[in-house]
Amino acid sequence: MVSLTVIIVYAMRLYSYLLFASVLVTWFPDIQKSTIGRLLYRITEPYFGIFRRFIPSVRLGGGYMDFSPVVALIVYDLFVQRGVIYLLGKVLY
Repeated sequence: MVSLTVIIVYAMRLYSYLLFASVLVTWFPDIQKSTIGRLLYRITEPYFGIFRRFIPSVRLGGGYMDFSPVVALIVYDLFVQRGVIYLLGKVLY
């Protein structure tokens, strides 16, 4: 039988892959407008939106660069995933 901890860890890992895929999709406007691109946006934007509110885009040349997804990915990996795994270890074991 699979434990609740394993299910949570796999779900969090899947979400991290979706976050990364969402960042990659932004490089390809045609994919971004597809069904998959819109689905990725709907799944990941609630998390990315938190960071977009606080981290402004940086002007580079004739356009803007949004660094908030990079910060969001780092925070998710270093704090959210590891923090939840640590807390699950403390509570369940």
